[in-house]
Amino acid sequence: MGLFAPIKDHHSEAQLFVGRVILSSVIGIILLGIVVVRLVQLQVVDHELFAEQSQGNRIRIEAVPPTRGLIFDRRGRVLAENLPAYQLELIPEQVPDMADTLARLAGIGLIKEEDIPRFNGLSQSGPRFKPITLRFRLTDDEIANFAVRRPRFPGVDLQPRLVRHYPDGELVAHAIGYVGALSTADLQRLDAAAYSGTSHTGKTGVEHFNEDLLHGDVGFRQVVTNALGRQVPAETRGFADAGPESESPSPGENLYLTLDLNLQRIAAEQLDGRRGAIVAVDPNNGEVLALYSSPSFDPNAFATGMSPSDFNSLQQNPDRPLVNRAVRGSYPPGSTIKPMLSLAALEIGATNLTRRSVCIGYYSLPGSTHRYRDWRPEGHGEVDLHDAIQQSCDVYFYEISRDIGIDNMHYYLDQFGLGTETGLDMAGESDGLVPSREWKRGAFSERADQVWFPGETIIASIGQGYMLATPLQLANATAALAMRGQRFKPHLVAAIEDPLTGERTVMAPEQLPNVQITNEFNWDNVLAAMHDVMQSNRGTARATGLGAPYAMAGKSGTAQVFTVAQEDEYDEDEIDERLRDHALFIAFAPFDAPEIAVAVVIENGSSGSRVAAPMARAIMDQHLGLNDGVNADEL
Repeated sequence: MGLFAPIKDHHSEAQLFVGRVILSSVIGIILLGIVVVRLVQLQVVDHELFAEQSQGNRIRIEAVPPTRGLIFDRRGRVLAENLPAYQLELIPEQVPDMADTLARLAGIGLIKEEDIPRFNGLSQSGPRFKPITLRFRLTDDEIANFAVRRPRFPGVDLQPRLVRHYPDGELVAHAIGYVGALSTADLQRLDAAAYSGTSHTGKTGVEHFNEDLLHGDVGFRQVVTNALGRQVPAETRGFADAGPESESPSPGENLYLTLDLNLQRIAAEQLDGRRGAIVAVDPNNGEVLALYSSPSFDPNAFATGMSPSDFNSLQQNPDRPLVNRAVRGSYPPGSTIKPMLSLAALEIGATNLTRRSVCIGYYSLPGSTHRYRDWRPEGHGEVDLHDAIQQSCDVYFYEISRDIGIDNMHYYLDQFGLGTETGLDMAGESDGLVPSREWKRGAFSERADQVWFPGETIIASIGQGYMLATPLQLANATAALAMRGQRFKPHLVAAIEDPLTGERTVMAPEQLPNVQITNEFNWDNVLAAMHDVMQSNRGTARATGLGAPYAMAGKSGTAQVFTVAQEDEYDEDEIDERLRDHALFIAFAPFDAPEIAVAVVIENGSSGSRVAAPMARAIMDQHLGLNDGVNADEL
């Protein structure tokens, strides 16, 4: 029997089966436990986290740009506003043939052919479901032109938008500036989050300098999207949105400027397209009443989108209409600095009220044969300081300049604000230049060029040589003369208004250090001579001032563009127009209680008293309500 083993062991097989069942059950229970734990974690512990992620996958936050603040003049007239307009937009994915569509739009005059490559590039650079703006503002005729052809242009449509508009265009272009499309440089400079959804920003003038006030605060809205990022219409969603749907943007602040639109209009009429600038300030507080540069340009072209060819045309214009001559133009001030130098000479004892000189039409330094010529070839005869200012005798100032010295000239002219930025609330202001020995040592690298020569002091005394000033600086210095040395920082913004509450914050004038002239009697004599420049029988600008119903003071100036050789004579009729002398004039009125100070600079205008002085008179007449009987509010 021991030689034969059982064929099947039922007991062992039963034990093995039971062991396997137990092992499988344990593994199953463990796996089920893991699943249950994970479900509890997902649906209970991390419910809020995944709910937010799910919400974020279907809801996109879109920025809502704020409405830009408005700009008004001192009388409340709108200088910059936002107008509803229709933009021409294209959605690339809905356009079957991009090249053909753009070509046909150009064919009916809605876009320019030169812009087609740029639009092609934009259509390929971003999401194809996002619209591209082809035109920022269409006229009524253009809207009608497209409307009748809309079925032929799938993917192209009109969209309502707010567009910046300047009602008086060229009158305020350089003062107000303009807005333009955001550039790469703008995006690097500005806060990207604050400018989400914004397409334009201030580029120049008040628009640029006060961008943080005018722009406002961006809002947002929730947009339900599908997996591709496209917006899902509300009627097809099938469920309610969670959380807040939007936050309204805060509009930008409104600005009330010190500018008077009437004076801007008179300035434009007086310049009549000639190259130059007119600046007027209130000497009592530094308010800029007029700031006009000519020739000007239409800022609306920048706000609505300008073609490269149009922009190049403006840039290449030899008259440089884009340059703000009022704050960036640097000109030799000519004889307009003579009242300031007279005060300096009296203060330091370089001259006095009884000193007399004989003007024979030229002056030579001792031991030199070089002649520094007077503007009047035959000379002025015997003159004192009053006569020298009144008749603008160059020889008198040539003589006293040696006793004043270039460093004293620099010291006193600097007190009047020449040679440095005025601090106007506008970017891009030029410094001008009042030379000194120290300046020349730093300006030139060669030792021989660093030496200050006596002849350079001579020509500096009549505002020539290295000396440069902007029309704004001259107006500001004239205001200091009118106020007997009291100075204010010029400013354009008079008040800031909250558009929601209407509450205004008035900008207080900022006083600057006074001109240090200790003897009040010196002011009396210099200002009296300036009065006689315009309102005496021998003044250089008597033709402009005589017979006026109010007392005024002024000083003419003529600045050479090129040097005339000793043996040559200056003949205005025989030289190119752009080589003729610049014409300058400064003035203030009324004489005893000044309300306005004016500076006029006319490039190649030849004569300050003949050309520039009547323009200054017209500005003062307008401000004082004497514009041929026309009410200022009616202009």
